[in-house]
Amino acid sequence: MKQGIPQYVIGPFMRRVWRLATRLGIVLMVFSLAACSSILGGNGVYTSQTRDGQISAVPAGTDPEDAVIGRREHPLIVAAYGGIYSHQRTEIMLARIVSRLLGAANQSQTSFTITILDSPQVNAFALPGGYIYVTRGILALANDSSELAAVLAHEIAHVTLRHARARTNRVATSQLVDQVITGVLGGDIETDQTAARSRLSLAAFSQAQELAADEEGVKIAGLAGYDPHAAGRFLGTMARFASFAEGEAEGGDDFLATHPSTPNRIQRAVQAARGFGAPGLGETDRAGYLAAIDGIAFGDNPEEGIVVGRQFIHPALEFTFTAPRRYTLQNSPTAVVGIAGDGEAVRFDSAEVPDNMALTDYLKSGWIAGLDENSVVRERHNGVSMASGVARTDQWAFRVTAVRFEGEVYRFIFAARENNEEFIRAAEETIRSFRRVRAGDLRSIRSVSVEVVTARRGETADSMAERMGRIPEARETFYILNNLFAGDELIPGQSYKIVSVK
Repeated sequence: MKQGIPQYVIGPFMRRVWRLATRLGIVLMVFSLAACSSILGGNGVYTSQTRDGQISAVPAGTDPEDAVIGRREHPLIVAAYGGIYSHQRTEIMLARIVSRLLGAANQSQTSFTITILDSPQVNAFALPGGYIYVTRGILALANDSSELAAVLAHEIAHVTLRHARARTNRVATSQLVDQVITGVLGGDIETDQTAARSRLSLAAFSQAQELAADEEGVKIAGLAGYDPHAAGRFLGTMARFASFAEGEAEGGDDFLATHPSTPNRIQRAVQAARGFGAPGLGETDRAGYLAAIDGIAFGDNPEEGIVVGRQFIHPALEFTFTAPRRYTLQNSPTAVVGIAGDGEAVRFDSAEVPDNMALTDYLKSGWIAGLDENSVVRERHNGVSMASGVARTDQWAFRVTAVRFEGEVYRFIFAARENNEEFIRAAEETIRSFRRVRAGDLRSIRSVSVEVVTARRGETADSMAERMGRIPEARETFYILNNLFAGDELIPGQSYKIVSVK
């Protein structure tokens, strides 16, 4: 979120899952719900079977304490990042790449589980015990097998170098989020799920650890026969993407936030690769990679709710609302966030509220600091019960609305530097738009995926981008997805990625 506007609590999209897990006395036992794939290792020979977006290398020898940490936190990571994504061709490709990397890393005695997360974020990270994660967002951004191998080798290096147990900034990161929740919202950090997720944050590797993983990852990928220069190349692509996507909701929750990237770092990756020789050596397998990811989902998962223009639609929970014209909405598994300029925003999430508690009493229950209790009023729009109030801190004005719909309570939290008429009108307009979805809302939802197409003779990047139709900023999106720049010529007969809406 821009300008230091605080972020609050886990959003509506995982709340029911967390609640069910709590009632059953379990912690989202994903292992019993989604079968793992496996690569059974022995003497450097691996056989692979893939299913449900996970690839497991399961020889003996994993540190018992690491294994406990990984098994405990794995279900929480999966839940926080939208679940496991299954795409068979991609899973088979991942299994083959991981097999080669593990052999090159001499890791026949270490257990690894690779999981594809159903998230559009461009990210990859590791947990103790050999748990490695890639999002479908990072899979969509890579352009060949060597680039994905560079990412996986980097994360394997973090695990083999035992960095995953030595996250030096983890405590500081958790304390910062705890201060936001308790100081601004008066929240309970023991139950707040955003605080829980921050304590699982993998953004805490030190710069020295990152550089060590870079160097070791380049070595592993090179020894496995992949282009060692892919690491520097893909870091550059991710930097372009991060600049392009600057200002997204939940900003900073991507690979370059968790793996700080600088020109110097990219140069060091290039220097490490030169130990294997000049660019052009090693396997890239562009054609094979693109064939494997053809059809992979792109952007938000509609099952988690989707943004269509200024409208947010959640088919599963059966509600929708529309933001004012000057707001830009972004969705994530934790919340929907809208930004209007540099000093105004709205966050939509959910809350645990007893069925017998009035919404007015909930607003007054102390979860938000600076509330003017005299401002709290009951409302009803489109047949939906609501309660609204006004709060103020030193730097922010808040307008807060709780909504009770189908047994769940949702929250609109508007924040602005100034409590002016335009801000008030935006808040009122948004809450009045909240209603049950209609058939027309559902018809506006489209399936969005990566489609691999072949360049025709005489086709340009601009004409290729035109195939992407209604995708916002299609031209720049096409350039970044294919690591091209203005003026680059397309090669007739070569495959390129576009984003297809159906």
